[in-house]
Amino acid sequence: MKQIVFATNNAHKLSEVRRIVGDKFDILSLADIGCHDEIPETADTLEGNALIKARWVKEHYGYDCFADDTGLMVDALGGAPGVLTARFAGEHCTPADNVALLLRNLSGETRRSARFSTVIALILNGKEYVMTGTVEGEISTEERGADGFGYDPIFIPEDTGLTFAQMGADAKNAISHRGRATAALIDLLASE
Repeated sequence: MKQIVFATNNAHKLSEVRRIVGDKFDILSLADIGCHDEIPETADTLEGNALIKARWVKEHYGYDCFADDTGLMVDALGGAPGVLTARFAGEHCTPADNVALLLRNLSGETRRSARFSTVIALILNGKEYVMTGTVEGEISTEERGADGFGYDPIFIPEDTGLTFAQMGADAKNAISHRGRATAALIDLLASE
C-alpha cells in the first residue's frame, strides 16, 4: 500500500482524513516519522501555510507529504477569522475560546453567511500540487451538536439545516471542505 505523510499534529484532522481516505493509502502522521517540530505557519494565505508545512517535512525529513490549512471566512467580519482561524482568540487559545469569540463578534448580526476552505499542498515525486475544497454555509446563533471539532458546533453547511457537529462523520466528510479537498488529493495520488 502506498504511504504518504500528512504534515499535521492535529489528531482530529488526522483521524478525519484517514477516515475519508480509508484503505486506499496508508497515511502516516508526523509522530509516525519522528517529527515533533512546531512547524511555523507564517504565510498570509491558506495556500502559503499549507506549502510551508509540506516543504518543511520534505526538506527536514525527506518524505513526500501533504499538508493542509483551513480557514473559516465570515462575511459580516470581512472574511475573518480567515488565515487566523485556529488562533482567532489568541496564540494559545482553545477551540472553545475561538467559538465563543466568534459568537460574541456576531451577536445581534443577521448576516451570518460564511464559508470553510481547506487548501492541501502535496509534494510528490519532486512536484508540488495544490488542491482546494470549499463549503458555503452560515454561522448559527448558538452551539449545536456534540460531534466534530473546532467550529463544527456553529457552522451550518448550506441546504442541511444542521451544524457539522450534528452530523455523523461520514455525512460531514461527504460535503465538507476537507472532504472535498481530500477527494481531489486521492484522485491525484491514484493517478501517480
